[in-house]
Amino acid sequence: MAGQPAALLGLEKTSLRQQAVAALRVAITSGELAPSSPLVETELSEKLQISRGTLREAMRQLQQEGLITAGARGRLYVRHLDYKEIRDIFAVRAALEALAVRELAGLPDRTTVIAELRAALEVMDTAVLEARIEADLNFHRTMCALTGNDTLVHSWISLEGSIRMSIMFAGLDRAVGNMDVGRHSAIVDAIETGDADEAARAIQTHMDWAASNLVA
Repeated sequence: MAGQPAALLGLEKTSLRQQAVAALRVAITSGELAPSSPLVETELSEKLQISRGTLREAMRQLQQEGLITAGARGRLYVRHLDYKEIRDIFAVRAALEALAVRELAGLPDRTTVIAELRAALEVMDTAVLEARIEADLNFHRTMCALTGNDTLVHSWISLEGSIRMSIMFAGLDRAVGNMDVGRHSAIVDAIETGDADEAARAIQTHMDWAASNLVA
């Protein structure tokens, strides 16, 4: 369908609600649906070629994820992040990832962990623009996943939509500045030496710098 936004094209008939969730999530976090824009059920259900009931279920899930917010009379809008919310997101990220690196630094054998993290860094180092952002998110997601702590991973993933929105808030050029391989390497180096305190400090330093860069 010519002229339609890519993320909002018609869906297959299997798992329509989850497909709608995924399509809307991409549209929101990419900026295709701009912050503060109203979500009109008739328009979205037509674009996605789903019923309004299925659309409402999808939007309820995205509201729980913090990507959609309710305004006057219950009307739904794309969430707009302010400076405080961005700093709050990065503060929670720092706490979660500090826990992750402490657990990884405490492993008796860190060989596989370090190999996977350095491989993720290599991808980040060679990627550009949008691909670099995806590589950065993959590094942090992988770091949490390697702990084997499912609750930690679930908590981090629940923030991912908000993390992407904070990147969109600042714009691509400034956001890419957060993907500095040197600061990420310092985190991996500390894990490799088994210094949990230094690894946690490296995470905190990185998150403080990243949040400040996005709201500067």
